[in-house]
Amino acid sequence: MPLNISIILSSVREKSQGIKAAKYLSEKCSERKFNVTIIDPKEYNLPLLDKMFKEYPKGTAPEGLEKLHEILTSSDGYIIVTGEYNHSLPPALTNLMDHFREEYFFKPAAITSYSGGPIMGMRSAVQARVFLGELGMVTPRMILGIPGIHKAFDSEGKPADDVINSKVKKFLDEFEWYANALKEARSKSMPG
Repeated sequence: MPLNISIILSSVREKSQGIKAAKYLSEKCSERKFNVTIIDPKEYNLPLLDKMFKEYPKGTAPEGLEKLHEILTSSDGYIIVTGEYNHSLPPALTNLMDHFREEYFFKPAAITSYSGGPIMGMRSAVQARVFLGELGMVTPRMILGIPGIHKAFDSEGKPADDVINSKVKKFLDEFEWYANALKEARSKSMPG
């Protein structure tokens, strides 16, 4: 059975470059026969966190939260595509993700970080590892860092050179291993 993967974008800025990386990763995941959903926080019009999805009486959560709950629950793993805002995680990402909790438990979350310069958003990637772990996810060792995001892909998400293809193969090999291993383990039992 194919893996269900959600690619979660972090930025809602009008000219955000992260969508290019998300499109590319979506294509590479589809080549592996994964079922892929790209989650763009802009499309869900989420309120600032007041209460988590689970705190709403059944059927009363805002429509965007209901839809995200279904997507996240059915996901076998997540790829987080994050930029770096003030050396930290973008607020749209944390706001979206903080609305949920159990949906993430014991699933892998691979991190792709990017920036306009040479640092590749690594400061946000390091913080993402802690944040995702606290939400109950497992982060594979490899982080896919993308420098110069504005030049790394064209508008359709095609890479400017072949260097990224070899990095992505290793990144997705590791992520796929975690996704399959954790899916099998969840089918047998869950801790606590």
